[in-house]
Amino acid sequence: MKMPVEQIDRIKGLGYTESEARFLYVVAVHSGHFTLRQFCTFTHAARGKRSFIFARKLLQSGHASMRDYPGVGPVFHLFSRTVYGQMEKDNLRNRRRHSFEFIRTRLLLLDFILANQVLAYFETEQDKVSFFCETRGVSKYFLPAKVYEGRPGSQSTVRYFVDKFPLFIAPFLSGAPPVVTFSYVDSGFQTPSAFLSHLAAYQGLFRQLATFRFLYIAAKDAYFRMAEERFRSLVKRPLESDTSAEISRYFQIRKKWDNHEYVVPVTEDLEFLNIARQRFRGDCFDSLYHGWRSGELGEQALRAEFSRLSPERSVFFESYLVRSHRRPFDLERKIGERCVKDPDHHSVHHSVHLLCERKLLGA
Repeated sequence: MKMPVEQIDRIKGLGYTESEARFLYVVAVHSGHFTLRQFCTFTHAARGKRSFIFARKLLQSGHASMRDYPGVGPVFHLFSRTVYGQMEKDNLRNRRRHSFEFIRTRLLLLDFILANQVLAYFETEQDKVSFFCETRGVSKYFLPAKVYEGRPGSQSTVRYFVDKFPLFIAPFLSGAPPVVTFSYVDSGFQTPSAFLSHLAAYQGLFRQLATFRFLYIAAKDAYFRMAEERFRSLVKRPLESDTSAEISRYFQIRKKWDNHEYVVPVTEDLEFLNIARQRFRGDCFDSLYHGWRSGELGEQALRAEFSRLSPERSVFFESYLVRSHRRPFDLERKIGERCVKDPDHHSVHHSVHLLCERKLLGA
């Protein structure tokens, strides 16, 4: 992970040490939220006074806020435009308030980043867009996008890669050439449909690449088998197989659905149908479907039409267990037990809370 020296120096100019400034850079770029356990992991510091001083500095300067979450503990939100501005990233959405589910996901994502600092990540939306469009020659049309409606009378805004999950280039195997690696972070609170929606959003981009790797990041390995099965069914198998066979399967399932033949829905069929509707949408495919259904277009003619469109692809799936997340937030829960005192003889944990309360009350 490369950090611009000039930007780190600017953060240091706000009163932070070298290691504190580097940690704040990582948090700002990748998560926006963090715990003191993660700060200690990054700085290799012991629990206690050093983390307390860092927390006090953030709260007193108004650069971050802190909130206790039930069953989780204190979580810090780095929101100050002053800090983000030192990195020329004051428009990052990490500054904004988010739901508790979103925060859990960002904390897990940060654990992954801290455990894999050697990787060269595409940090911003523009970095990712530039890589695929300028370096790989992929049209923006195929990038995962979301449209944000503006105020009445203003134009809507199209944003790309809004999930902000880790994206990097790394070898799949030792000695192998590096490949583009996409990822999905599952904190354990997302529904299965969220993963399917994520895959659907990336289908267009996946089809433009000859090879890539997909990394499923989670805090529990119980999710891995289901995720791999769905990835193989909806992404790997269709991309690596004959396109004409996928078209044929799509038409057959679509016909059964249109004829209301599914008395008991078949999950795999319906998941494939939803993805295929996005993949094979347009007047061309609709015309072929109706011609095939009416019998005007035979199965052999249909396969011949699309067999030439099947490029050779290699698609890889891997899972990654974030082990540090098995016992999360131990540091925050034990800070008070260590009773490291501040000048006012408060425990570290209690003192940080007092600072947060005073900040919120404007004292």
